[in-house]
Amino acid sequence: MQRSPNPVKVNQLREKADKLRTCLAKLGSVVVAFSGGVDSTFLLAVAEQTLGSDNVLAVTATSPIYPSRERQKAQEFTRSKGIRHLIVPTNEMEDPAFVSNGPDRCYHCKRLLMKQLSEIAESSKFAHIAHGANKDDLSDFRPGFRAAQEAGAVAPLVDAELGKDEIRYLSRQMCLPTWDTPSISCLAARIAYGELITREKLGMVEQAEDLLFEIGFKQVRVRHHGTVARIEVRTDEVEKFFAKDLRDRVVSRFRQIGFKHISLDLEGYVSGKMNRDLKDYTDSV
Repeated sequence: MQRSPNPVKVNQLREKADKLRTCLAKLGSVVVAFSGGVDSTFLLAVAEQTLGSDNVLAVTATSPIYPSRERQKAQEFTRSKGIRHLIVPTNEMEDPAFVSNGPDRCYHCKRLLMKQLSEIAESSKFAHIAHGANKDDLSDFRPGFRAAQEAGAVAPLVDAELGKDEIRYLSRQMCLPTWDTPSISCLAARIAYGELITREKLGMVEQAEDLLFEIGFKQVRVRHHGTVARIEVRTDEVEKFFAKDLRDRVVSRFRQIGFKHISLDLEGYVSGKMNRDLKDYTDSV
């Protein structure tokens, strides 16, 4: 359960929320890169409140790298709020620089997405494009952030100095359904750097994760290591795998999907864990 901040922090949060609204008001109109996750949902909701529905357009990418379950949630949210929403196909799987899966993978993906958003903004007469990066993202390896900057996209949550926990708290205050949802990332992030990204691998990962969500796990990553699936769940959910019936169900389904070996990461889910291999990868090329 999320704790309420102390009075001093509540005042600081209020100031940051006001700063966010001020940043958005200055934009006039904006196209929001909308994944349906915690950050972009909060950004979209505040943008709609600040600018009005006529001046906000949500755009969600669809391709094999994005879980279809997240796209469906994004559509449900915009429908419930009456926000205009475009679903646009992206073609990063046709880009050799992306599918080769180097450390700059996210740069190439975000560069293509930002290009499409810029074209949509120009043709629809929107003044700016925005994405949902937050202050905490700046402390991790995020080459996609550089691509967004190069495209002229604004990051209002960064400008307002809002971190993930603060966004969750404010989202809860706004009764947004995403306030306590797990962080999401594209399926390509499940594949080790240097390993070719293919539709087959992405499909295997998505099917495997869908099963674990269906079973009831809250936070899930299935890392693809060739014929090996490495399962990451929250540390407080690891013990669920002690149940033989559940284990048998997971093993059976994962083998149907195409994995030959199924392992459980005893450390549990850690955001950005695949980045630990960056130094080894860069030293080897």
